[in-house]
Amino acid sequence: MGTAVSRGLAWSARYGGVLLGAGVFLGVLVPPLARLFHPIIAPSIMGLMTLVLLRVDIPAAIGHLRRPGRLAVIVGFHALVCPVIAWAVVEALRLDAGIAAGVVIFATGCAATSGAAFARMVGLDPELSLIATLVTTILVPLTAPPMVYALIGVDLAISLQSFAGRLGLVVGLPLLLSMALRRAIGAERLAPHGPAVDGAVVWLVIIYGVGVMDGLATRLLDDPWWVVQALTAAVIADFGLNLVSTLALAPFGWREAASAGMLSGNRNMALYLAVLPAAADPRLALFFALCQFPLFLSPFLLRPIYRRMGLSPALGAD
Repeated sequence: MGTAVSRGLAWSARYGGVLLGAGVFLGVLVPPLARLFHPIIAPSIMGLMTLVLLRVDIPAAIGHLRRPGRLAVIVGFHALVCPVIAWAVVEALRLDAGIAAGVVIFATGCAATSGAAFARMVGLDPELSLIATLVTTILVPLTAPPMVYALIGVDLAISLQSFAGRLGLVVGLPLLLSMALRRAIGAERLAPHGPAVDGAVVWLVIIYGVGVMDGLATRLLDDPWWVVQALTAAVIADFGLNLVSTLALAPFGWREAASAGMLSGNRNMALYLAVLPAAADPRLALFFALCQFPLFLSPFLLRPIYRRMGLSPALGAD
């Protein structure tokens, strides 16, 4: 049975992009499932980060830390340059105020927790993705509020104290758990189970994605035309920031640039859903939920592109 489960999880990892692409629609198409998974969003994120940390190549991660200048440029572009680019574009296009604000706030977010898992899924650099994700997550309460206020005048009430507690649960506890598991299992015994761990990551991401769609089906019917516009903007923002970041950071090498680009496109909106001020446009929460669609579809849509660039192995080859 254990072997069957392990093979099933390994299969899930191999076809993770397809599963994520299909799974993102489950929460909308099956509302009871979204209600069922909504209460376990936080545990699924903790489990996801634990497994991601369990799979990290420590020497490779240390190698990235030994190049602090490159890391600083990647993080700086992600946290400071991308919001300005997003603001300039929405100003030029004169988008609906709610959509424009959503795009700018989206561009100030930290990298999605699933960043390293997605990077491994499509053949990019999971260690660079993990480190950049952790750094942007730690810095977001310091960088995002002033950027958002300066660009669009919205006050993001991110409490450093509450954020520190959230960071401890999402990063600190998983780090301790992964270290304990590494010590208890041992690197040699853990290595053969890598594909199964990656498959478990896929299912935890799907659980999270379905859970955050709770209530979305009802809201989609309130103003479907606005939803179409907002979803289009979310897709363009995700893949647009990915492309711009990849091209801007290409001097670091295409694999590193593509890894950083994917992080720039896939942002963590769960934090903002928790701290939006009461006076904020209520459609912002809907926009952030819609941002999950391009995020979940990105491995499926981008892997063929990375494969053509020689950055990702063919499906089934890994």
